[in-house]
Amino acid sequence: MSSHPSTRPAPGDRRPVTLPDLALAKAEGRPVVMVTAYDFPSARAAEEAGVDVVLVGDSGAMTVLGLPSTVGVEVEEMLVLARAVRRGLAAPLLVCDLPFGSYEASDAQAVTTAVRFVKEAGADAVKLEGGSITPLSRVRAILAAGIPVMGHVGLTPQTATALGGYRAQGRDAVTARRIMDEALALQQAGCFSVVLEAVPSQLTELLAPRLDDTLVIGIGAGPATDGQVLVFHDLLGIREGRGARFVQRYADLQDAMTAGVRAYAEDVRARRYPGPEHGYSMSADQLSALRDDLPRVT
Repeated sequence: MSSHPSTRPAPGDRRPVTLPDLALAKAEGRPVVMVTAYDFPSARAAEEAGVDVVLVGDSGAMTVLGLPSTVGVEVEEMLVLARAVRRGLAAPLLVCDLPFGSYEASDAQAVTTAVRFVKEAGADAVKLEGGSITPLSRVRAILAAGIPVMGHVGLTPQTATALGGYRAQGRDAVTARRIMDEALALQQAGCFSVVLEAVPSQLTELLAPRLDDTLVIGIGAGPATDGQVLVFHDLLGIREGRGARFVQRYADLQDAMTAGVRAYAEDVRARRYPGPEHGYSMSADQLSALRDDLPRVT
């Protein structure tokens, strides 16, 4: 029984996506579509577009909250975003990022945070970054609590400073092998999926066949994956600048929004808006009664 029946939209033609559905898609070679969302409108767009997985990414720190990186976002802020997204979804599987500082201290901290996203926001799974010894311990602890986990290797934004900034990873044999080992360790730990971010396509081609029990989602990792994910604001052009080279823009909404607000401002300043068609009226007798009831203006 769903723990959040009153917050989900009425289901349409699709039933909710499950982990077995995703495993079947991988087995049958059907690409999985994943996108981020951070509020009710973006969730509704993802729902109506028929995507399979929605991620409430900590990238919302930058796209929605205006922070310089993902590091500064708090659990409470992520929960607000996640609850809004949950209200907009019926079919897609909902995955929530565990923000930086909410799972590194101990397995107990990681479980507590993951449980909050499930209980308070209706998450179906959580995602955390890295595949070294510490993240693996956290993955196992969260799985032991009954919560599915998605891993994330390659460019891991929460630790981008240690990686030399927001740039491609695994471009030499040593770091490529480290990324492969981390991804394989996440599979062994029980992650149902692993995100590969900003790694060479050749590395993905070598790694993906070895992740035979794990759904491989790429972002800047080439086509040899089981699916792809993009940030909502990147793919729709709701941002300034071009963004990462792997982003394909399918719209330019930032320019359209700016143009719309500019046209509105110009109409207000020129007293073109509001016009008679935008207002409400009173009947003549009620207006007369109101005027009779008011003191005269001297």
